[in-house]
Amino acid sequence: MFQKILIANRGEIALRVICAAKDLGIKTVAVYSEADRHSLHVRFADEAVCIGPAKSARSYLDIPSVISAAEITNSQAIHPGYGFLSENDRFAEVCKMSGIKFIGPTPEVTRMMGLKQKARQVMREAGVPVLPGSPEALTSAEEALEFAESIGYPVILKAAAGGGGRGMRVVNSAEELPNLLAQAQTEAGAAFSVPDIYMEKYIGAPRHIEFQVLADEHGNVEVLGERECSIQRRHQKLIEEAPSPAVSPALRDETVAALKKALKAIGYHNAGTVEFLMDEKGKLYFIEVNARIQVEHPVTEMITGIDLVKAQIRIAAGETLPEILGGPVALSGHALECRINAEHPVTFAPCPGKITGLNLPGGIGVRVDTAVYTDGVIPPYYDSLVAKLVVHGKDRAEAIARMKRALDMFVVEGIYTSIPLQKKIMNDPDFAAGNMDTTFIARKLASLQQS
Repeated sequence: MFQKILIANRGEIALRVICAAKDLGIKTVAVYSEADRHSLHVRFADEAVCIGPAKSARSYLDIPSVISAAEITNSQAIHPGYGFLSENDRFAEVCKMSGIKFIGPTPEVTRMMGLKQKARQVMREAGVPVLPGSPEALTSAEEALEFAESIGYPVILKAAAGGGGRGMRVVNSAEELPNLLAQAQTEAGAAFSVPDIYMEKYIGAPRHIEFQVLADEHGNVEVLGERECSIQRRHQKLIEEAPSPAVSPALRDETVAALKKALKAIGYHNAGTVEFLMDEKGKLYFIEVNARIQVEHPVTEMITGIDLVKAQIRIAAGETLPEILGGPVALSGHALECRINAEHPVTFAPCPGKITGLNLPGGIGVRVDTAVYTDGVIPPYYDSLVAKLVVHGKDRAEAIARMKRALDMFVVEGIYTSIPLQKKIMNDPDFAAGNMDTTFIARKLASLQQS
């Protein structure tokens, strides 16, 4: 086992890794920007190194600075968390060259999964359903028009090297395709430094379903059920749950078997998430692999009892999944997560600032992952996540009841948050019935804001 690991991240995920490392008896090193000098991950790590100014490009995304911090502290491994460098194959490669263990997939697999069209090919060959689309990045508007004609409108253009809605355009006709393709390429190039765009058949109102996977370095693969992530705003998840109300045991078993085959074939190891869209007929279609831990991983932890971050560290240290899991994985009860963001609940404008008052909810079945505190500051330089509020119940109805109670007891003063909107979603009849898709908030926004 490692003696010391460096955490190449900030905020709640950095604290989450610190907790897992402490449980394993591992010392931790925090890195921080000048804006995060007073952050809790800096306080609770065993050591801390400032790696640059506030802007992430000169701190958390600066590979030489992160590697230097690992070397001067004699860290044996680096946990990247999510975001920042977590899916950067070059960073994983530099870690390998520097003799530092990267707690994640190999650079080769990270590179392969980052190329969305390559990932689709791998999944298709393993029998995983994939949406019709272009097998490679589009090379011209003429080629795009040919593919769109063959699969039928509407189609969706997606960045080959990224996600989060950037470089994404829905195309309804041949007339608008060339212009939207140029827009998508420009946006993808600016966001990911790679302008490549591919095309898929567009499903207008899908559910967003994802499967959590763990794989060790000895060929063992386990799939820990699925999560429902359909409550989104502008392709950013707001509420997640596990298991999905729409996935039957038969569909789950079928998908798990196909994913195990695919992940073994590519030599995947460590944690990852395989994302799908579900159409109105309940059929799943693969869209991408996120080769890292996800923001919403706690809901899977709550229904399996498995500490996914500890599992990541143990896998990287060479342990096997049978050792780590201790037996078959069983799903128990239902879990929900609300991402509490620092944003206005009506306009959705970001709301950085000082937290003047704070009360975190508790009680049976309630968990809060956060790095905020009274008089702490939400800086304007990074994402707006304040906390992840997670609840668990014996079934979905009890989980929703606990989430309502926890949201009512969650007080954040000094800034606006998404809590008022999430309270209204919990009281929505369609949400209570499990009737949702990725257009849920867009369709209901006016009524949610008025209720």
